[in-house]
Amino acid sequence: MEKTKVCVIINPVSGTESKRNIPEMVAAAFDQKQYDIIIRITGYPGHATEIANDAVKNRFKYVITAGGDGTVNEVARTLVNSDTTLGIIPFGSGNGLARELSIAMDPEKAIDIILKGNTRRIDYGVANGHIFFCTCGVGFDAFISDKFAEEKKRGPLGYLRNILEGVVDFKSEKYEITCDEGTIKERAFIVTCGNASQYGNDAFIAPGADMEDGKMNISILKPLNALEIPQTTLQLFTKNIDKNSKMTSLLTGSVTIKRTHPGVMHVDGEPVEAGTEIQVKIIPKGLSVLAPKPAGVRKKENENIFNALTRWFAEE
Repeated sequence: MEKTKVCVIINPVSGTESKRNIPEMVAAAFDQKQYDIIIRITGYPGHATEIANDAVKNRFKYVITAGGDGTVNEVARTLVNSDTTLGIIPFGSGNGLARELSIAMDPEKAIDIILKGNTRRIDYGVANGHIFFCTCGVGFDAFISDKFAEEKKRGPLGYLRNILEGVVDFKSEKYEITCDEGTIKERAFIVTCGNASQYGNDAFIAPGADMEDGKMNISILKPLNALEIPQTTLQLFTKNIDKNSKMTSLLTGSVTIKRTHPGVMHVDGEPVEAGTEIQVKIIPKGLSVLAPKPAGVRKKENENIFNALTRWFAEE
């Protein structure tokens, strides 16, 4: 019987934890009689893309990533619209895609999920040619992603520090947002396109978003004053941001965002320079992933604020 071909890509320097034991864990978990396992260690920027491309060309059934958010997204972008399925062992600072798919943060539990073999086809987004899986956007979140990219130490505390420091310097911009439902002209603090409900770190910008509905949730938050920042931040981490009186939400398959000046946009938290017009669309069912079955209708749980923040900071 022909063995199932599996490629495991490990980025030893990305993410927040050591991945030294991952090769042994993977080798012990997979039945060598059923699986042909190849373990590759990345050595330079873009190496994960090269390895994933080779895996697709050689008809590997699974490509498993063990690394940070950048590595996971790099591999996922390579696997879109292919017959190769992505598996994730999350080691990132945000783990937005893994969290959205209910993949365990513990490596052994994540491997157990992979071994169960449940496959889902999820949507992905494209913003001016850049592929994303969770969110892309302009405004304050893009501004913060640019600052956060320079951080040597990742994690929730560093992210929060950048938010508190950045809100003083940030200036809201006026946008023209056009989708199937019409056009909105609004000065906004953020304009976020959410294929997923969260940025990562359980920061829920679009609590009702679904990665398998062929749509994205557009979250438009009007400018905030300093006194409104703490409440809005708490709403973000307790799945209540859509209750904010300054939030407008749209559901659409594509959108055009126009602004006066070119600048940074973020694509899954990575800062990218963009012009005055940004075209965003959703590609339905474009990526195959190993993840637990959806629990059904998404429930918007109103988590206790103290519990939410305690859990969030505990991950630092």
